Amino acid sequence: MITYHLAAITMAFIIDAMVGDPPKWPHPVKWIGSLIGVLRTKLNNGENKIFKGMLMLLIVLFVAGSATFLIVWLGYMIHPIAGVFAEAVIISTTIAQKSLKEAALEVYHPLKNGDLSGARLKLSYIVGRDTDRLEEPEIVRGTVETVAENTSDGITAPLFWALIGGAPLAMVYRAVNTCDSMVGYKNERYFEFGRASAKLDDILNWIPSRVTSLCMMAVNKPKYMTKRKAWEIVLRDAKKHPSPNSGWGEAAVGSLLGIQLGGINYYQGVVSNRATMGEPITSLENSHIILANKIVTRTVPFFILLLWIGGIIIEMASTWS
Repeated sequence: MITYHLAAITMAFIIDAMVGDPPKWPHPVKWIGSLIGVLRTKLNNGENKIFKGMLMLLIVLFVAGSATFLIVWLGYMIHPIAGVFAEAVIISTTIAQKSLKEAALEVYHPLKNGDLSGARLKLSYIVGRDTDRLEEPEIVRGTVETVAENTSDGITAPLFWALIGGAPLAMVYRAVNTCDSMVGYKNERYFEFGRASAKLDDILNWIPSRVTSLCMMAVNKPKYMTKRKAWEIVLRDAKKHPSPNSGWGEAAVGSLLGIQLGGINYYQGVVSNRATMGEPITSLENSHIILANKIVTRTVPFFILLLWIGGIIIEMASTWS
């Protein structure tokens, strides 16, 4: 069965690279988001918000997982090829390599043409921080940080869970990640209600974020230092991030490009002083957005190769046992 998952993962990667996420096409994540929105409105009130947040999470995971399982099961009942194809199409909706790189380029192009207002607007679509007063280096930083963090969240993590449990588990991961993005905030409104979503998202991203960072370092050459020194910076800085997982991608990209990420951000006018990642060997420039995209382009195929190696080893071990 793992070989079927691996074939589906590879096909999903190709589908996403070719098609991406056309905005007018139906998309499971949009449906999951709508379900979360309804449950959030009905449940996030009164007392016992932690329990209600757990209930919302369980309902969303049950709906997303069971619906996906049914579709995949029907596919395999028809024929293994139909099952693999069904898994591939579904898994492709849980990853966003093409969309992530395109979103970064939408910030890059106005920035390159000197249109700071346009770049700020495009950046506001992909980050939660205030962007209306950012200058070019901070716009670049926000974009590169988004690419670095979402390489795991948006691409390699769902592929990792697809290896373990096929399309159903990849969709469950995407549902958890969507819950976290919609309610996993440490503010008065969501601090209790979104706690379960945030914690489960941290758990599911723990292994993929670290493996992704390792892959980044393995297939990309640091611009200003040795790989050993770059890896020392990753190990030093990754744990500084308030998220237990996001720092691994940001520290890796920062060390590879010789730039410093992190620092001061503003959220609805409130200052947030994040720890810095990497060494400021060179100043942030719009070209670093292109270089960050290139890191993703090299990293993801290598990650899939590791999934193939790991999957084949597991398959052989299970056969021998």
